[in-house]
Order: sequence, then C-alpha cells, then structure tokens
Amino acid sequence: MKFSVTVTLKKDVLDPQGKVVQNTLISLGINLKNIRQGKYFEIEIDEKELSVAEKKIEEMCNKLLVNLIIEDYKIKKL
Repeated sequence: MKFSVTVTLKKDVLDPQGKVVQNTLISLGINLKNIRQGKYFEIEIDEKELSVAEKKIEEMCNKLLVNLIIEDYKIKKL
C-alpha cells in the first residue's frame, strides 16, 4: 500500500527558506505573491488492511517525520 505525506510549516511559523526562494524567483522576473517550502514523502508499507496502514503512517509522522510544534501534515493514499 502506498501513501504520500506532505509536511508544511504552520501558517504562523516563519519560513526563511521559502522567503529565499520567493526573492530569487522575483529577481528572475516571476511575479508571485507568496511561496512556502515543505517536505514530501512517498511511503510504501507492507500492510494489507487500510486502517492498520493508516495508523502506522500516522505513527511515523508523529514519531519522526513531522515536528508537531511547528509543522502540519496531510496523509493521502496513492
């Protein structure tokens, strides 16, 4: 079973890397209002039952992949 996890900084958290990317794109002549950087994971798990697989992915996020203090995440089955 395959899942994607998208991790983004919470809206109130400053994103210095995103700001550098934004400034660089603007200097290249690309007009944009805002850009934020995040992380993306594709996880293939050896599990047949969907609910068990989702719980394991959630556990991975909570224990290692996501800093819950400053980041949000979304899990999607692929």
